[in-house]
Amino acid sequence: MKVLVTVKRVVDYNVKVRVKDDHSGVETANVKMSMNPFCEIAVEEAVRLKEKGVVSEIVAVSIGPAQAQETLRTALALGADRAILIKTDDEVQPLGVAKLLKSVVDKESPDLIIMGKQSIDGDNNQSGQMLAALLDWPQGTFASKVELSDGEVAVTREVDGGLETVGLQLPAIVTTDLRLNEPRFASLPNIMKAKRKPLEELDANSLGIDFSSRVKTLKVEPPAQRQAGIKVESVEELVDKLKNEAKVI
Repeated sequence: MKVLVTVKRVVDYNVKVRVKDDHSGVETANVKMSMNPFCEIAVEEAVRLKEKGVVSEIVAVSIGPAQAQETLRTALALGADRAILIKTDDEVQPLGVAKLLKSVVDKESPDLIIMGKQSIDGDNNQSGQMLAALLDWPQGTFASKVELSDGEVAVTREVDGGLETVGLQLPAIVTTDLRLNEPRFASLPNIMKAKRKPLEELDANSLGIDFSSRVKTLKVEPPAQRQAGIKVESVEELVDKLKNEAKVI
């Protein structure tokens, strides 16, 4: 069984995000970048399935600039067998991501696709669902448990008020949630081995796919700073401020 895992290069979650001076976006120059945390969970789940003997090959795929090779090498060090980079310097929004991934799926014919439920930069939570729609595949989103057996995958997913388990016929798409697993650290020997694993580059513009943006960012601003709180001397003063200043009562 072949599993395709998608990974994205994002600003490291430990880094405080800063807005560019011209308010056109988020500053990424000279900023530490790493694999999206939800994508790390997706890679870990694929590796665990391979360790159980139910998966024979893991293919990691990323869309982005040449620097995204570093993210793919990390996936290879964690246990992926080979990698594919769809190279583009343009911003690719969720529908474009789904279209580009579909071209890889048509070529690779995986039995299962595992994706992070969202990236921590855009927080769109759309690419997995859009890819499932384009492929007409069943999908299990927000997975907290994944079990493969006899051409099916059972996905326990988190919903409002509890858990729901759905059975999907393969091929299928699964998007991972935080409680699915805890990603491992890449060992030094595996990091060295990853340098020799195959990494294929595809030019996004040569695929004949329209992945142009449908949404235009007009302006990016940091959130307003919170004002300092104040102390009141009595209940009456508190009620007065809530009524006349905050206007919440």
